[in-house]
Amino acid sequence: MQSNVEKDYTTLNLGPTHPATHGIFQNVLTMDGEIIVKAEPTIGYIHRAFEKLAERRTYGQVTPITDRLNYCSSPINNMGWHMTVEKLIQCEIPKRAEYLRVIIMELARIADHIVCDTVVAVDTGAMTGFLYLFQWREKIYEIYEEICGARLTTNIGRIGGMERDFSDVAWKRIHAFLEEFPAALREFDKLVTRNRIFMDRTVNCGPISGERALEYGFTGPNLRAAGVDYDVRVMNPYSSYQDFDFKIPIGTQGDTFDRYMVRMQEMWESLSIIRQAVDKMPKGDFHADVPEFYLPEKQDVYSKMEALIYHFKIVMGETEVPVGEVYHSVEGGNGELGFYLISDGGRTPFRLHFRRPCYIYYQAYPEMIEGGMLSDAILTMSSMNVIAGELDA
Repeated sequence: MQSNVEKDYTTLNLGPTHPATHGIFQNVLTMDGEIIVKAEPTIGYIHRAFEKLAERRTYGQVTPITDRLNYCSSPINNMGWHMTVEKLIQCEIPKRAEYLRVIIMELARIADHIVCDTVVAVDTGAMTGFLYLFQWREKIYEIYEEICGARLTTNIGRIGGMERDFSDVAWKRIHAFLEEFPAALREFDKLVTRNRIFMDRTVNCGPISGERALEYGFTGPNLRAAGVDYDVRVMNPYSSYQDFDFKIPIGTQGDTFDRYMVRMQEMWESLSIIRQAVDKMPKGDFHADVPEFYLPEKQDVYSKMEALIYHFKIVMGETEVPVGEVYHSVEGGNGELGFYLISDGGRTPFRLHFRRPCYIYYQAYPEMIEGGMLSDAILTMSSMNVIAGELDA
């Protein structure tokens, strides 16, 4: 005899302020016991209107805004923006500046992946690896600090190149990191990757096929984990990435374990790229000869009229900018980070759109967790590395 009684579901608020969400965003879950029947994500809790703010900021002043996107790897955001403006003004960057940028961006990628993979381990109950490996993230921050004076929101580099060449202390810290980090990464790998509890929790957890991931517009590690070998550094090389030899790790199942493994392998590839950049570092200038956009040396500003005039014009946004529209993308920690810029020749961007990878792939989250356990939903979110700052912008 068939019952006409409707099933009684429970509504559960996962977020917006819950430790498991790793950021300020909400998921309203319809639960059948521990099973997720339906999920409705809510975003916008830390929306700061970056694209609108940029319309009231000079081109140099937009850089600190980009810091607040994916703040786990903010130097990549900074470099992506600088390259976009350089594309607009048709500025050619010296090789040395490009190699210096590559070193910083790959250090940022490692820092980003350290956060993601150690947090995935924490959400399976493995706290030790997180506490151990995080000290190398701090060492990366010390390198940032020596280069630009900041650690988290870096505002690193300038339109036209780097604000300064690397100091002897910076090089010493980079070499120390290259020497020390591989042993630590191997130790973390031994502790976590083949651990039976970790594998039971992550294999077949939150899977997505390569075809479905492409339909959603996935890029970055989450797309590569699903078996699609798309990487902006290879497909559309920038900052001399074509000079470096590296592999693109890909997965097969698109599940939490594959997303974890892709990021683990990418850290090894980033170390290789940094070593190649250090070994092949070209001599020459660390910035382009674009006095209309690159701030002059401070001692020249104090003693030379021409330098003082350029300094004033750059800071106040009084330099001429070409009319046009450009799109430039870089391989961010989470995927293709793009900047679509429209200039009307004014002192500020006429329109600016950030292509934030988190915003695009978070749309697939409900589909990836429906039918699974609540505990799997937490792990899936961790492995996707959803960064609230990049999600909301």
